[in-house]
Amino acid sequence: MKRRDFLTQSGLVAAGTLALAQTSSLANVLLNAPAKKINPFGVQLYSVRDVLPKDPKGVMTQLAQMGYTQFESFAGQQGFLWGMAPKEIKSFLDGLGVKMVSTHFNYRGQADKPDELKKSIEMAHDAGLTYLLCPFIGPQKTWDEWKKIADQFNTVGEEANKAGLKFGYHNHNYSFMPLDGKLPQEFLLENTDPKNVMFELDLCWIDVAGVDTESHLKKYGKRYELCHIKDYKKENGKPVQNDLGKGSVDFKKTLNAAMKSGIKYYLVEQEEYPESSLASLKNDAEYMKKLEV
Repeated sequence: MKRRDFLTQSGLVAAGTLALAQTSSLANVLLNAPAKKINPFGVQLYSVRDVLPKDPKGVMTQLAQMGYTQFESFAGQQGFLWGMAPKEIKSFLDGLGVKMVSTHFNYRGQADKPDELKKSIEMAHDAGLTYLLCPFIGPQKTWDEWKKIADQFNTVGEEANKAGLKFGYHNHNYSFMPLDGKLPQEFLLENTDPKNVMFELDLCWIDVAGVDTESHLKKYGKRYELCHIKDYKKENGKPVQNDLGKGSVDFKKTLNAAMKSGIKYYLVEQEEYPESSLASLKNDAEYMKKLEV
């Protein structure tokens, strides 16, 4: 072998060895990377809708004692501030060490009623909330109907933005079910203004629809700022919710993907219970404290 060829081949071997060593080192770093905990974590108050209206302050206090430090409210008969004035509920929650970061509100009843929408926006702003969320719109039959939804989201989002709030949409499984070969959720993501519309991802309902959460977040993750942590199993072909860790959602994988995508708020939600809502929420809080992703 000529000296030049020998040196060339030796150089290639050395470079390959170095690259292999670097790859192996990187793999070891990734494998040995410390697991992360979801801290802080919160709860969607709809989870305790059966007991909350009778004693809002008492139930919220119990949830805070369980370890939930962030609340997401919803529009009950007493409104999403549960009969309290904005400054009153903010002061009460401050005393518990809890921040109400968001609320679901009566979107379908207020989106085309400027005065009522303005009132909800002002109440949310004055109570110190960051997000005002549409909880449900229902499946639409045509793309024209979905376009109207997207346009209305943009309009409502602009009004919320003017007041310093963020408007968003919380999905169910229907927006992840294909219509003419395309997902309505993707249509909403692609046809709403990121400056005025963000999204809350329900980790149960995307899973029920059979869409890969990790792949979806790799493509659209920057548009999501909150997520619902919810578990379920299919029984007789239907999703039945259960306490966290007792269902089929792979939380290590999905929450790791959520953290990588930059989701800011992690909110437990449960709507069906083996025993009672408060018992399940206590189990869920303990699960969240121990969970490493």
